Amino acid sequence: MKAGLSRRKLLQSGAAIAAASAIPSFAAPRAESGKPSPFRLGMCSYTFRNFTRAQMIPMLKQLGITELNAKNTKNHLPSDAEQEAAAVADYKANGIHLHAAGAIYFTKGDEADVRAQFEYAKRAGIPVIVGGDPTPQTLPRIEQFAKQYDIRVAIHNHGPEDKLWPSPLDVLKDIRNLDAHIGCCIDVGHTVRAGTDVVEAIHKVGPRLYNVHMKDLASFTDKESQVAVGAGKMPVREIFQALDAIGYKGFVDLEYEIKADDPMPGVIGSVAYQRGVLTGLGYHVSA
Repeated sequence: MKAGLSRRKLLQSGAAIAAASAIPSFAAPRAESGKPSPFRLGMCSYTFRNFTRAQMIPMLKQLGITELNAKNTKNHLPSDAEQEAAAVADYKANGIHLHAAGAIYFTKGDEADVRAQFEYAKRAGIPVIVGGDPTPQTLPRIEQFAKQYDIRVAIHNHGPEDKLWPSPLDVLKDIRNLDAHIGCCIDVGHTVRAGTDVVEAIHKVGPRLYNVHMKDLASFTDKESQVAVGAGKMPVREIFQALDAIGYKGFVDLEYEIKADDPMPGVIGSVAYQRGVLTGLGYHVSA
């Protein structure tokens, strides 16, 4: 694991990537306006699925990331109530805010199963559940609990392998008439692999967009072509502009799914590139 980069070096790498990669890809950037970005950069804990919570927290600090989309993997956010409380306290003590949980899979879909997932999010004070696989038949029950617990559910699209919802536009068709607590999590990588224009999808989902998973691909037809954000074909600048245009106030969570045993080099580059793009769009980005 090569995670021993200083904060100074991290910031220097961010400046270098912004200068070398982000800026030439579009017109001359505006100077920072001092206005903060309308949305925040976060991290999917799945990125660090081969590392314990105690190992992950220093990495998040090194990255300057304080927003976490936590998953019940390793001991990141256990389902056991006592262990979950210990994890929540650990994050709070280290200045890390839990803004979402997932992906959460409603494997049974019965009342007890659905309630358990909402109790899990409620105990952690999490306002958004990223739903991995609810079926259309389960949605009315999930809608009922989402309203009762006042927790939003962002259904995650999973690309062409997903027989129900390969694209966020497929999700949108099934949730259009449901309560506003039910919305979408757009995974940009799976979206482009489904043949959907990701920028167009953001505009169409609009106010029902409750979470974004960011990744990059060298090929929009190859799931295994994931690379660090900025090193592939993903239109990151246009994605950020679309999020701004729809008034998105949520989180863009990096989900770096490759090199699970040594993710930090790619994660550092991905975070720095995103910050560089936001700076190029005129926003003040804290690091």
